[in-house]
Amino acid sequence: MPTFYTTARRAVAPLVMALWRPRVSGLENLPETGPFLVASNHLALVDSFAIPVVAPRQVRFIARADLWQKKGPVGWVMRRFFTVIGTVPVERGTLRSAKGSLDVALQVLRDGDGFGIYPEGTRSRDGRLYKGRTGAAWLAQQSGAPVIPVGLRGTEKIFAPGRRLPRRVPVSIAFGAPVDFSDIDPSLSDGVRRREMTRRIMDAIAALSGQERADSLNTPPASARD
Repeated sequence: MPTFYTTARRAVAPLVMALWRPRVSGLENLPETGPFLVASNHLALVDSFAIPVVAPRQVRFIARADLWQKKGPVGWVMRRFFTVIGTVPVERGTLRSAKGSLDVALQVLRDGDGFGIYPEGTRSRDGRLYKGRTGAAWLAQQSGAPVIPVGLRGTEKIFAPGRRLPRRVPVSIAFGAPVDFSDIDPSLSDGVRRREMTRRIMDAIAALSGQERADSLNTPPASARD
């Protein structure tokens, strides 16, 4: 774990723990060495803060490039934290950029580090868990890294609409056991295997998050992209 990241995390983590007091479980499911992929539900922008703060190993995320341009004290904190944890900026809606982000994620995993991904693709605005996209499964196939499902609860309530300062609300972060793909028939096509892997990943996330399932992909209107 990079020294700069370790130092910054030690400075930020106590503040976050004091403000949110998250209930954290399942940290023993994160491997002590080697690559791993964290696949989580997505309720709020702060999710990409919460997981790295509580994880014992560095977890890198992809984030919208325009988040680096947010103004004010919250924007400054976000820029600093995103930079420290090695967040990868991606221009949303650009297929080439999205493919590039997966290539960056794959390199992180091949380097033996941790990477975080939201299989839903974007945050849920109604609290339901949407169908997963196959990027996480593709990364698992290409890297051989274990997929650690994560269920977040309560993070969407930290920043209420119109508020600049966070609220102290109940938050929980549950890390599940690695998703088992060992019994999937290797003779199946890559696409079929990825879809089955994605289904299992989303089932594991649902069991941890307790969310109602939505029978569709999460595609918000252009005016509400996050």
